[in-house]
Amino acid sequence: MKANLKRSNEPIFWLLFGAGGMLAALIGAMLVLITSFAAPLGLLPGGLFSYANMQDFARHLVGKALILAVIVLFLWHAVHRIFHSLHDVGIHAGPVARLLCYGIAFVGSAVTLWAILAIGF
Repeated sequence: MKANLKRSNEPIFWLLFGAGGMLAALIGAMLVLITSFAAPLGLLPGGLFSYANMQDFARHLVGKALILAVIVLFLWHAVHRIFHSLHDVGIHAGPVARLLCYGIAFVGSAVTLWAILAIGF
């Protein structure tokens, strides 16, 4: 007897959600601490977050990869959480909500990739 299994693309979204959640848990709080408090209060060396240093970081291949990973995975994590939270507030998400949520994440990812590549090398 052969089971009739239905294919789903849900594991891909759960993978992006999980990766974004793990990244947010591991480095999200430190990013907020560094960029919102430590740098503006002068707790870090003076020129560490200068425009020239940040531009050099964004032009390096590893810097591009890190920036892309943080923005894209945080974005996918957020929209997946929003999509599944719609049910909690009484909105039963159908295909339109799915397309809207994941479409926003896809467009945001594409725009981020374009912006990172537009910085140059």
